[in-house]
Amino acid sequence: MSSNYPKVHSISVRILTDKPVRKTPYQVKGVLMRQFKDKEIVPMLDGSYRDKFLYPRVQVKILNEQIYLIGIGEGVDPIKLIISNLESLDFGNITFKISETEIEEYEDHFQPLDKEIRYQFVTPWIALNQTTGNRYRTLKNEDRHSYLNNLLGQNIVFMAREMGLELEKNIFTKLSLPSLFPKSVDENNWGAFDAEFSTNFLLPNYLGIGNGITRGYGTVLGLYNTEDFSLEELEKTEEKNKKTEDNELFSDFEEIDVNKVPRPKNTQGKSKPRRKNKFKRSKKILSEEFDIEEDKNHSKKDGDPKSSNRREKQRPSNNNSSKNEINFNSEEYHKKQHTI
Repeated sequence: MSSNYPKVHSISVRILTDKPVRKTPYQVKGVLMRQFKDKEIVPMLDGSYRDKFLYPRVQVKILNEQIYLIGIGEGVDPIKLIISNLESLDFGNITFKISETEIEEYEDHFQPLDKEIRYQFVTPWIALNQTTGNRYRTLKNEDRHSYLNNLLGQNIVFMAREMGLELEKNIFTKLSLPSLFPKSVDENNWGAFDAEFSTNFLLPNYLGIGNGITRGYGTVLGLYNTEDFSLEELEKTEEKNKKTEDNELFSDFEEIDVNKVPRPKNTQGKSKPRRKNKFKRSKKILSEEFDIEEDKNHSKKDGDPKSSNRREKQRPSNNNSSKNEINFNSEEYHKKQHTI
């Protein structure tokens, strides 16, 4: 592992409650924003920083009816700040008491390796948006697997750049898919896959890859024993691997040339659009192009046609819920939700 790469801080917090959590990530975010309205966690959740961070620094997941808070880079400290004061989550019609929190925190679990690591998507990986989906449908089956491998590798390169890592070596990916036919996800007709993969990049557990990250999709879990996992042992292995060419080491992997992965037009450090034009942009982030394109069909009333806020408002409410139940998916709490 190269010492030239900056260390990227990450944290994952599993919140243990007194009863199973059957809520959406958006509902959990709404509660957190209400209970900690003056804290830095709020702009990390409501999309205020989407011009600054193309990749969300704080992510909320519901896995096995438990809440997970994932932070990377600038998102770590805001999570740590609220965890120490988190005793309950009040959803209006139900309150969850926090019995315990389990924390995994690392300073070096986001970096390239000279060794492969296996992962599983524990929530569907939304690889295909409208643009990449149209292209995917034109491909023959023998070309589709390679196409998805490239998308995955480009996603990882994009994430690395977002966290300040300019990769010196190429990324290698190897997907294992039970089917090449994607599952359609919601009204966007996103294409999702159940998959496992291997790559030469170390990722923190429960981090999201692909489209729909803010909705909990694309959550990865390393298929290794975390108790036995040691970066020191990996470094010893990599010393041996240095005698072997990358192409030989990853001979059955798809190689992604990091220099050919396009960059977003609105990358951090470049001039930002004036605020009055902020919501006139449809961000196709984590697509194959990682591009930002103008949406000519946009209307001020509806907001971004891909807006998470709009999707949630369209969903019918639970008829069994109390009429006085607070709607944590409402515009009040999600005025600026991520469009990623």
